[in-house]
Amino acid sequence: MRTVALLHGVGLDPSMWAPVGTLLHDHGLTVVTPTLLGHGTNRHLAAGSTLDDLVDDVASHLESATHIVGFSLGALVAQRLAISRPDLVATLTSVSSVFDRSPTEREAVLRRLAMASRDFPSAASAAIDRWFPEDAAGRRRIPDDQVGDVQAVLLANHLGSYLAAYRIFATADADLFPQLSSIQVPALAVTGGLDPGSTARMTRGLARTIPSCRPVIVAGAHHMVPLERPRQLADLIIDLIKEHEHA
Repeated sequence: MRTVALLHGVGLDPSMWAPVGTLLHDHGLTVVTPTLLGHGTNRHLAAGSTLDDLVDDVASHLESATHIVGFSLGALVAQRLAISRPDLVATLTSVSSVFDRSPTEREAVLRRLAMASRDFPSAASAAIDRWFPEDAAGRRRIPDDQVGDVQAVLLANHLGSYLAAYRIFATADADLFPQLSSIQVPALAVTGGLDPGSTARMTRGLARTIPSCRPVIVAGAHHMVPLERPRQLADLIIDLIKEHEHA
């Protein structure tokens, strides 16, 4: 079955995948976009929830080996799924994924979590500015209406669920790190060359750690590669699927 599952990031929902999903569908692939626990229409996420809670919920929506693509938090879910349920993963694409955070990087993400617990609207605005930075002329890489749609999704989150999900995003990679070398499926790690949080260093390290994984650094792109460079990302996913089919 040529099915691709697209897993969104923390505080977002499947709408972030619309441009990439359309391109994959036009290529003849079946596209599914599960909503992660604690997000959108899925049930709320309790404090103390774990990465495995998110993984188990995603697994319940998959019927057979699927090409898994995860963005940011979704990439951690995808990686853990490839470890715990390899029968459900045909290929693995990690987009804008963190890996082996330095103490300074971990401190920064925990500060963002603390800020969100104190003043969520300000934390959401700061996230938008990180994801869609303006150039010297005050312009963003994607249209303002798309930025507004992402911000609206972010602000609509249930605060308790968001904080629980963000804590997973901020901490789960440390436990995941020692397990990554057990992933056996063809894999790809992609990030924007200008992403300050999911850096080129992280993506290259991820590709060195996961067997049969190659890194792609998208020059000039920031964190939201699926919205900034949807065609380039879709082509990379399609190429990985073709390599898997011809292996």
